[in-house]
Amino acid sequence: MISALAASPRIGVLELSRRLGVARNTAQARLDKLVGSGVIAGFGPDVDLARVGYRVTAYVTLEIAQGRGRDVTDHLASIPQVVEVHRTTGVGDLLCRVVARDNAHLAEVLDEILEVSGIDRTTTALVLDNPVKARVLPAIDDLHPATRSARRRKKPSTR
Repeated sequence: MISALAASPRIGVLELSRRLGVARNTAQARLDKLVGSGVIAGFGPDVDLARVGYRVTAYVTLEIAQGRGRDVTDHLASIPQVVEVHRTTGVGDLLCRVVARDNAHLAEVLDEILEVSGIDRTTTALVLDNPVKARVLPAIDDLHPATRSARRRKKPSTR
């Protein structure tokens, strides 16, 4: 079901049931269960931010002072150009994906990020291109032994 929805996100439940070979009510019940459990987190459009005017993407690593995490994340959530924030291990504490119209706008967004106290250091890496788009199906497929073995049979031999 997840594969069918990923391939055709706007598919209706009736067509989904036909493709899966199950009754419409069965398809609806399975879909409701996946949504209810949080496996399917949304059905929104996948927007290309560059095409709507945000031509610059950067990843900003933040090192934050102990005990200031909530203040910093609340502040980051208030900035529209901060589109993702991940708490991480390693050198940085937070990894943010930031978008901007151009480099000058990115400088403004970075200045806005730094307006909250508690950020000790930032490091910014500009995205040059995106050779592997965001995807989940290969990882999901790899969880299932039948899919893994079918994929291995397709690979050419290296002998």
